[in-house]
Amino acid sequence: MSAINQSLLVPDESDHRDAHDFLDHNDIYYQQIDKASVIWRFSCMKGFFRQTLDATDDMTFNYALQDFGILKPWEHIVSEIRRRNRDENSAVKYKLLLLARHGQGVHNIASIMYASEWASKWRFVGTDGNLVWGPDPLLTPLGRCQAEENRSFLETQVQKGMPIPSKFYVSPLTRSIDTMRIEWSSVETSRPLVVDNLRETIGINLCHKRSQKGELQAKYQDLDFEDGFPEEDELHLKSQKREEIWEQFMRINGVLQDLFSNELQSDDTDDVVSITCHAGTIRAFLSVVGHRGFTIPKGGIIPVIVKAERN
Repeated sequence: MSAINQSLLVPDESDHRDAHDFLDHNDIYYQQIDKASVIWRFSCMKGFFRQTLDATDDMTFNYALQDFGILKPWEHIVSEIRRRNRDENSAVKYKLLLLARHGQGVHNIASIMYASEWASKWRFVGTDGNLVWGPDPLLTPLGRCQAEENRSFLETQVQKGMPIPSKFYVSPLTRSIDTMRIEWSSVETSRPLVVDNLRETIGINLCHKRSQKGELQAKYQDLDFEDGFPEEDELHLKSQKREEIWEQFMRINGVLQDLFSNELQSDDTDDVVSITCHAGTIRAFLSVVGHRGFTIPKGGIIPVIVKAERN
């Protein structure tokens, strides 16, 4: 692909809103996390990917056509992460996260079709008798094609020296699981781990309610589930209101705390990690580690080097 309009991984205005609206919630999060008792504090390493540069326009940049945005060869990036992990004390750790958003889902179409009544009606019911977008909607044909474009792109990056992630984590929503399975289907990977807290914003929207654990296990026999993963979607059932953006940031901070504390079946050799999730979840990751706000298209991926320092 030689031109941006030949790629399916192109952001639109709704993607931009997902990444940049309600910036006051960033300040609320910083106030809350300053008061919280946490093991690790996180920051983002700059100078390795174009996505960290203020000069990069997130509405025109296309990682699939620009070598993932790398500013240095993959060999240098990976060796630098591993050198730092080897040479610095155990109170500091580094990981390269490949944060992937699921491809277009049926709910993405429905929210546009019924935009004027989405908040008041359609997000609660999950179907109009034709389309079904909740609970746990599927990828659209376009969404699957976006994942297939990433599969080809990732194959090329591996050939250029990008390491295959040693750990794969995924949201329990079907659209994320299917995206991950398509994107990495051409290489041998470790068994992905389903993590409940990698889901999209909790509450109200029926499209964010997941399937039962037994249904997921029957459909995806190559997945593992984190310890204590409940049969029913307790996070959705217990929610009395839609999760606030800053609350989602706090939730994802908890995921990172676990990741760097080795509670998600990780270890010190896991320098490169794949996480497949959702637009709001990726925004939360970026905000928690201090990365600039960046628009992620449906099906998009952003690489982020995270530095964790023990309190």
